[in-house]
Amino acid sequence: MQKDIYAIWTDLNEELYKFILGKIKDEQTSKDILQEVFLKIQTKIHQPKHTSKLTSWVYQITRNTITDHFRNKNNYDGAISDFHIPDVQEENFEYYKLANCINQKIESLSSKHKEAIILTTFKDYSQKELAEHLNISYSGTKSRIQKAREILKENILDCPNVESDGRGSLLDFDNN
Repeated sequence: MQKDIYAIWTDLNEELYKFILGKIKDEQTSKDILQEVFLKIQTKIHQPKHTSKLTSWVYQITRNTITDHFRNKNNYDGAISDFHIPDVQEENFEYYKLANCINQKIESLSSKHKEAIILTTFKDYSQKELAEHLNISYSGTKSRIQKAREILKENILDCPNVESDGRGSLLDFDNN
């Protein structure tokens, strides 16, 4: 068994690292995931029945570990008030002012609508994940997200320096 793990490490270490890095885009996290993959291989090496399918089995473990990483990354247990809404491109003053305005509008939402916006927009929760997180029904979650977006849109379009068309689409932002 130890010989098999060493052979897998020798044959697939670099290849798996590049595969993980291509998905994760962070060297240290990729190394951590690679380490986790080999720990799983070591504990489950007896499972594959055919050695001809060993490589595909290793890649399946790797894909599952990457998926677990993204799931865990999205599990945000901190308070919403602790979450900083990013002001991307601060060197672009016009963009910064617009982002700051939008962030203020998000801050003014009720706590339940603010949480729905932050977790689905900035933390990439799916509607299903948000429903589980909030412990409410999927249809209730969809309604909450829809209402939060509607309120946010109205608040943004209500600003005197925002220009919109008759359908409510944003046309321009006057930074004065």
